Order: sequence, then structure tokens, then C-alpha cells
Amino acid sequence: MEASTIWWLAAGAVVVAELLTGTFYLLMVAVGLSASALAAHLGLPIAAQLVAAALVGGGAVVGWYYLKKKRPGDPSARADRSVNLDVGETILIEGWNPDGTTTVKYRGATWIAIHRPGVTPSTGMHRVAELVGNRLLVDPL
Repeated sequence: MEASTIWWLAAGAVVVAELLTGTFYLLMVAVGLSASALAAHLGLPIAAQLVAAALVGGGAVVGWYYLKKKRPGDPSARADRSVNLDVGETILIEGWNPDGTTTVKYRGATWIAIHRPGVTPSTGMHRVAELVGNRLLVDPL
């Protein structure tokens, strides 16, 4: 069996492993194995094939890691409108307690609202930013 065939079979096995586990990094390793198969097709020695697999696969894994690390993370489920329908709704706050809480009437029930740390509480209309436990975290409009 030729070396390129072995590399292609290894790449296919890694793709199958990725499909079974859902680890995207395995696809990057499969790209490296494909690069080594192409190096074998070009007639390069086994050492060059291994270097191609290591450089392309390892580079793809490192590149993807830093690309993913640089992107902002997903928003918290507490602040996601598709999870909590209260996020984005407006409420009227008439006054704040000394401990930084207030009681508001919202959706026919009494809720405790809090403000973000470091924000000076104010009265008036506020937007629900997220749910913290059973409290509404609000931002002024």
C-alpha cells in the first residue's frame, strides 16, 4: 500500500472520530494528514510528509484556537432574549431602597429589581438587562 493511501485513510479515520465526538480540532488534524498525503503524492520522503502533517495540522489547531479565543464569547443565558423573554422589557422604577434594591410591579407580580454595580440608581423607565436568580437587573433608558 502506498504512503499516500495510508495518509488518506488516517485522515478519513480522524474525520470519522470528529463526527462521533464533535471536536472541531480533529478536523484541523485531518487537514494536516491530508497535507501529508499530498506530500506523499508529490514523492517527498517520509520525513517531509511527517513535517507537512505537523506544520499544517498543528498550525491549523493553533490558528483556530487563537481565532476562537479572540472572538467574544456567547452572551450569558441570563441576558439572552431567546432564553428569557423578560430581557429587553421596560419597567417603571419610582424609587430605590438604601440597599440598592427596589420593588416593582411587572407582569402582574411584585419583583425585586437591582442595578448594576457602580451605577448610580435613578428613577424612571428602565430596561431589564438580565435575570439574576429571581431579581431583575435593570439599566436606565
